[in-house]
Amino acid sequence: MKERAMKKFTNAHIYRQHDEAHEILVDQGVIKQIGKNLPEADEEIDLQGRLVVPPYVDAHLHLDYVYTGGGKDAKNKTGTLFEGIARWHDVKKTQTLEDARERALKGIGEEVSNGVQFIRTHIDVDDPRLTGLKAMLEIREQLKDKVTIQIVAFPQEGMYAYKGGDEMIEEALKMGADCVGAIPHFEWAREIGEKSIHRTVELAAKYDKLIDVHCDETDDVMSRFVELLNALVMAEGIGTRTAASHTCSFGSADNAYAFRMMSLFQQSGLNFISLPTENAYLQGRQDTYPKRRGLTRVKELWESGINVCFGQDSINDPWYPVGNGNLMNILDNGIHLAQTMSFDELDRCLDLITYNGAKTLNVEDQYGIEQGKPASFLVLNADSPFEAVRQRADVLASIRHGEYLFKRPEPSYEVPLALFRKTK
Repeated sequence: MKERAMKKFTNAHIYRQHDEAHEILVDQGVIKQIGKNLPEADEEIDLQGRLVVPPYVDAHLHLDYVYTGGGKDAKNKTGTLFEGIARWHDVKKTQTLEDARERALKGIGEEVSNGVQFIRTHIDVDDPRLTGLKAMLEIREQLKDKVTIQIVAFPQEGMYAYKGGDEMIEEALKMGADCVGAIPHFEWAREIGEKSIHRTVELAAKYDKLIDVHCDETDDVMSRFVELLNALVMAEGIGTRTAASHTCSFGSADNAYAFRMMSLFQQSGLNFISLPTENAYLQGRQDTYPKRRGLTRVKELWESGINVCFGQDSINDPWYPVGNGNLMNILDNGIHLAQTMSFDELDRCLDLITYNGAKTLNVEDQYGIEQGKPASFLVLNADSPFEAVRQRADVLASIRHGEYLFKRPEPSYEVPLALFRKTK
């Protein structure tokens, strides 16, 4: 292995570190020390007081869907989850391996250019050709030095509503998918949805995989599959290896039920992934007023010590027409919708797109600004967590294993603003 120069990053404001620790010493791509007055290095990089945070984690994305939203057969006129699924059913029939690969690479490029270094992508395996999965397995290996990608074997049209869906999931796991997925609220009956949850846990145990379920993405308060999911993974002792994505109906559940369940979530260690922009757009479509926000109980989960994080979900697909992989935008929307904006919450809400996402992905052993961990972090154009969130700070640099993925200058102006300058 080629020897790399030792680097010292100085004059940094390091997220979650004591104010006196403002230097990071990096040797061979690993954080050797954090503190002040550290030993000299081959290269010293002055960060000029800017905030350093761990890489952004997009805990929930659909890279096989990206940039399909503008096609003739993809336009979702009702803006609902269920029409989105129907539109995708038609779109994916024309998907080729090269098309899937090109679109996914473009989507990853947008995410990485916004500071993301960890992505969990759900890939639809309700496809006899497994086109999206084959493309993503190839990309995961190709880009492993630039971005960590986890793949969820996801049955978009149902594990059982789609004939042979359970078999396609198992085949995807054998091919190398990292997580078992499900969508119980889309199955044809509650009992079949419950059957899909049981099968998900069985497959995870059989193949030693993580679990990430599209769970209760509906305004129907009677959709309570998260209860069964939590019970089964708690019994198996794999709650911390399991994520419940969306759980929108939990945001509409009555308090007696919700707070009982949160006690059980604390016991199991179940992770939650909220998709603020997507669910604010999709949910509440049958409401007049009052109209629901569409999110799960982010604030209450967070305050109860239950791990919850945010994700992008979609980039221009049949479910959501916009999106660009900018997790600072996702965070901004999420904290507004969840009303998590006290000064204390603003100082630590970056956790929702960093540390909490890493915990959900079970990558904490390779994540964080700590001695002995890979030297992977971002430099933001702000001097504190509060200012980073308030200004929706740009990422000026993304560093992975001690090397720059990119570095950009601070924005400048050809004609600076001067409020009292006379103009012609």
